[in-house]
Amino acid sequence: MKRVLVVEDVAETRRWLTDLAGRAFAGCEVRDAATLREGLALSGAEDFDLALIDLGLPDGSGLEVMRSLRLAQREIACVVTTAMGDDANIVAALSAGADGYLLKDQPAESLERQLRQLAEGAPALSPAIARRIMDHFRRTGPSAPPDQELTPRERDVLARIGRGLRNAEVAADLGMTEHTVASHIKAIYRKLGISSRAEASWHATRLGL
Repeated sequence: MKRVLVVEDVAETRRWLTDLAGRAFAGCEVRDAATLREGLALSGAEDFDLALIDLGLPDGSGLEVMRSLRLAQREIACVVTTAMGDDANIVAALSAGADGYLLKDQPAESLERQLRQLAEGAPALSPAIARRIMDHFRRTGPSAPPDQELTPRERDVLARIGRGLRNAEVAADLGMTEHTVASHIKAIYRKLGISSRAEASWHATRLGL
């Protein structure tokens, strides 16, 4: 992670997250924004590898920044950093394409470790959030009807997404083009009723891939 964007309205917390990113990814350049407006401006003007985004900004939701980044920079990792750990916010963030969801009340060492997992392809999830996601999908998780089962090739792609491979790496591993990988991922998301790699990783584990 060479370039990191921190979107956080509380100045002290913004400095703390900036320092945290610097320790997790030595030598990275960190830009910060205190409002939705500033975050949107940076997301449209500069390229980032990682964005740490607070949900509750004074002029709107951090999810709008995430959606903007997703449209402009497909390979960016977007991680929610918030104090809100309820199901509604977790599901909304994952549905918007979050690659992780971290609670800011954790010790800094734990957050650093969870951020470093991104470089290994694993979602950055606070333990409490991981448990809530598991509980949520146990209760309400979508299951594909018989005519929506994944094809063998889609299962191959899902398995590699679950291991954290990016599209280019999946393509190289399976001997296909990135365009074909993207088409398979689109079909997988549609069949499983999901919209993020964090959810895809959960389903890959559930299916034993």
